[in-house]
Order: sequence, then structure tokens, then C-alpha cells
Amino acid sequence: MQPTPPTPLVNLYDLPRAALGELLAGWGYSAYHRDLLWEALYRQQVESFDALTGLRPDLMEKLRERTRLERPTTHHEVFSTDGYTRKLLLRLRDGQTVETVLMRFKDRATVCLSTQAGCAMGCVFCATGQMGFVRHLSPGEIVGQVLHVTRILRETNESLRNVVLMGMGEPLHNYDATMEAVDILVDRSGLALAPRFITLSTVGVVPGIRRLADEDRPVQLAVSLHGATEAERSALVPAARKWPLAELMEACRYYSEKRKRRIFYEWALIAGQNDTPEQAHALGQLLQGMDAHINVIPLNPTVGYAQRPSGPDAVRAFQDILAGYGLPSTVRQRRGIDIDAGCGQLKAAVERPRRTPQPTAS
Repeated sequence: MQPTPPTPLVNLYDLPRAALGELLAGWGYSAYHRDLLWEALYRQQVESFDALTGLRPDLMEKLRERTRLERPTTHHEVFSTDGYTRKLLLRLRDGQTVETVLMRFKDRATVCLSTQAGCAMGCVFCATGQMGFVRHLSPGEIVGQVLHVTRILRETNESLRNVVLMGMGEPLHNYDATMEAVDILVDRSGLALAPRFITLSTVGVVPGIRRLADEDRPVQLAVSLHGATEAERSALVPAARKWPLAELMEACRYYSEKRKRRIFYEWALIAGQNDTPEQAHALGQLLQGMDAHINVIPLNPTVGYAQRPSGPDAVRAFQDILAGYGLPSTVRQRRGIDIDAGCGQLKAAVERPRRTPQPTAS
């Protein structure tokens, strides 16, 4: 007879406040004890059981026996020459590594989070997409990136304002864990980040967009478009073959109409490929009349994709055409180009993938 394997320890950072309350209630403790522990985790941001104070000794004993406090650790980090961008390669419990980027601006700090190790979407210009999919991150592994960054910011008396789920992985492919992480980040008794400053970027996972609309999740939605025709988009974004452009736009309209929210559409401008007047007109016709804002992003070159970013003249011409359709656009400020700040680039430079990419998980 095989021995019963030990029950895995629960990572407390994986639990939204309600789930933490359920765990403690099962041990006979009240919401009062839940709130004390929650405040210690996210207001005081203790990093070990030894730093926990004010809890009953019997509760502390159960926490030590049945749970763990686990955050990612720094594997590698680089700093941009402009002094405003810091890219972290963080190591997870199983040895996998993910990227987190801290960007400082004049009046705010922004963190770009990863939601998966690798990515199954396969966008041809993306270093993470070139790696393939390894596994989903847990809620605590996503939240742990924020805690890592807030610890850095506290050293200079800065605070985090913006969170963008635009790092390694597709957030809507890891929907449940991503949304549980968001629930933790926005909880007013904890980190209390403002939902309007949290943006989720998707390559166009249609079921996830519809679910996001139906559940009224408190995040801003950004959709990576990159092509305004089926042929152009599927050449850059292989996931478009599963969710065709017409189906994606129908889901976007459904989201906008149901949530009464603007969608941000991301467009990586690639010289001579999707920065032409023809593509700008096609994009204008596709989005005309919708509550849309286009973030145009000159391509961040990767080792696995040889194309070049569009030049300033092409960028301005592209924006002028969009303006003719009544569509506002912004050129996203490029940060950290000298430190490979684009998604997946630092990991690719520092180490080979630790696992053979796995088939797409459902």
C-alpha cells in the first residue's frame, strides 16, 4: 500500500480575501482574524511568518503547518541607461522564470506583469511567443510580482499606480488565476490599486473577452490587433486562425456595448508591412464608429524576427489617416530598448527555456 502523499501547503498569496476567510473559518477562526492576516500580508507586506505579529499562537501554529508565504525571487535584473526602467527576471518555486518590468514616469510608476511562463499564442514578432507555452502562473505568482516591485518603490518613497498585464503570456488564456490576482490587487483592505489603472492586454481570445464583459471585471481592456485584414493579422498573430477577425470584432462590440467602456487597440508598427496607408485605411474602416483608441507601437525588434520598426514619418502618416476616421491614437513611449525590455527578451538572453514547450492548455 502506497503511503498517502502529504497535503500541499497553501500559498497565502494565492487566496483572495474571501477565500482566505473560508480557509480560516474552516479552522474555526472569524473574519476578524482574516482581516488581521490580510492587513499583515498586503498593508504591512510582511515577508515571513516570523514577521507576523498580533495573531493568536494557535492560529500561527496552523499557518506554519498548513500554509506558506512564497514570493518570486530575483534571478537577474537590468537597468536602462535613462534610469527610469528596471527589468527583473524573477524565479518561481519550480525554477521557472518570468519577466516583470518597472517603469518610472514623472508622476507615476507602472509595472508590467507576466501571467504565464511562455505563451501559446505564437505572435511571430514576440520573444515570448517564440518560446512556446510552459505553464500558467498561479494568482500568488502574479501578485508576487507586484509585491516585489512595491518593495523596490518603498526604498525611494514611491508608490505604484499603474498595472499592465502585458508581460509574458496571454492573460485570458489563464483567466481564473489572472482574475483572482486582480481581485487581490484591487481589494480596498489591502493593496487597494485603482481598477481604472489596471489594463489587461489580450491577443484576442474571444471567449475571454465575452466572459470579461459578462462578469464586469474592473479592468481596462486592450486588444492586440496588428492587422486589419484576415490575411495580414493571421500572418502576425497565429491565434487569429482560431478566432477570426470578424468574430473578434463582434466580441469587442459586445464588450463595449455591455460595459460602456472604451477598448484600446494595440498596433505594433512594422516598417513596410503594416504601417502602409492601405493598412491605416483598413484599420480606420474596421474601427470607425466604435469607442476605440489605438496605441501605435513601433516594433521592438527580437532575435527571432528580423523586421524593423516604422520611422517617425510613417508613424505620423499612419496616425493622420486614423484621425480622418475619427479615431484617436497615441504613440506609446518606448522604454528600456537598451535592456531588451520587450516581452520575453531578457529571459531569452539570459537562459535557454528550462522545459520543452507543451501543447496549449485549455
